[in-house]
Amino acid sequence: MKGFYLVEPVVAIYSFATFLVYPLMQQYVYRRLWEQLTNTSYPVADISGCAANSSNLSRQYEEVEKAASLFSLYNELFSVVPGLIVTVILLAYSDHRGRRISIILPLVGSLVYTVSVLAISFFELNINLLIVTSFISALFGSWGTLLGGCFSYVADVCHDGKQKTLRMAGLDMVIGVFSGAASVCSGYFLKATGFNWPFFTSSLLHGANLLYVVFVLEETVKVPASEGTQEGRSRVPLRKLASRVYQLFATADRRRSVLLVLLLLTFTIYCFCNVGSMSVVTLFELNEPLCWSEILIGYGSAFSTINFLTSFLGVSILSRCLPNLPIVIIGLLSMTAGLIMTAFAKTTQLMFLVNVPMILAIMPAPVLRSMMSKIVSKSEQGALFGCVAFLESLSSSMAFIAFSSLYAATVAWLPGSCFLVAAGLCMIPMALMGVVGVLDSKEVAEATSLISGEEMEG
Repeated sequence: MKGFYLVEPVVAIYSFATFLVYPLMQQYVYRRLWEQLTNTSYPVADISGCAANSSNLSRQYEEVEKAASLFSLYNELFSVVPGLIVTVILLAYSDHRGRRISIILPLVGSLVYTVSVLAISFFELNINLLIVTSFISALFGSWGTLLGGCFSYVADVCHDGKQKTLRMAGLDMVIGVFSGAASVCSGYFLKATGFNWPFFTSSLLHGANLLYVVFVLEETVKVPASEGTQEGRSRVPLRKLASRVYQLFATADRRRSVLLVLLLLTFTIYCFCNVGSMSVVTLFELNEPLCWSEILIGYGSAFSTINFLTSFLGVSILSRCLPNLPIVIIGLLSMTAGLIMTAFAKTTQLMFLVNVPMILAIMPAPVLRSMMSKIVSKSEQGALFGCVAFLESLSSSMAFIAFSSLYAATVAWLPGSCFLVAAGLCMIPMALMGVVGVLDSKEVAEATSLISGEEMEG
């Protein structure tokens, strides 16, 4: 079964199924709130959802925008805590009992979520049940849990540092391509069939993905016979879970600890800026003056997947001639330029052109993951990616909450302020990477050479 050490199909199907639903959920909530707040049906159009020269309708859009962003905030608040806790536990546990458990449980949670959403939509149940559903599904893990498990899986099967970087970049590319394809399908799917069929299709895909992991995907972590007893299962792993992440720093030398802290901070702030800005894009596109329909929203999401392809090519090409630090900084500069352009996009053409300066914006994520993976041992990969996934989920949730609140507060006078704030915050990870490059300490200088691509001792 060695031919089935492939986790890429899991990420591909999960990305397609998740992003088939994700843009629709914002639109579903938006339309349900529109009907509740205005007592009218939602104005559907082929290109624009806004009616020109109607001050009353503009006020209605503003009111619904605020309600939708606040609903998203509450939904995130109720799902973030259980998701974070489960992420750390599952990924640390995977170092002992295998990576598949950290992949299977999030798939179960996603299946529960999509089936529940389908029921809420089909029977037109109270919209607040979506918050309950999010909380329950978070008990099985989150998007970060599954990705942490998949990246740990890749770290297990890749022994060459460059191969690890490229394969992790490939996973990010798979996420982008299949999420973009799903976004295109979601718009047409919604227009042709309504919300129920996309939710049903997503449920089927999550179910099929679960079967693949359970019956086809091979395990990379072999459980020692001495830990196979009931006592080992019940005591040894659980006793060590709480200390796994702590040991990443407590048992390491100063060189590795400093590097790990700097890289984790850089990755966390990058995720905060990226997820935070992207979390309000759909609302920004629905609002005036863009007023995009579901078709344009799908095309916009799909067009942005070019960034994943170009970023993968960028990593592949630039890693041949540049160390890792400049690659990360180039990616951050690309993202900053795109965010500034988005803030001032007032036409459909300009909104599509935003993706041009952002062609390398995804590069920092896989490069930073690979840099961190290289400086820890194989037995610590689960704990590392548990820490990474925890910080990624925490920063993403905090970003979602912060940017939803900011958008609700500024939508009336400057809807693009969220993107300007994110662009400004990108200066922080750039500065952190600069610190890594200029530190005079001998130990950190050696580590900098290490993460820049020089050979590392076992």
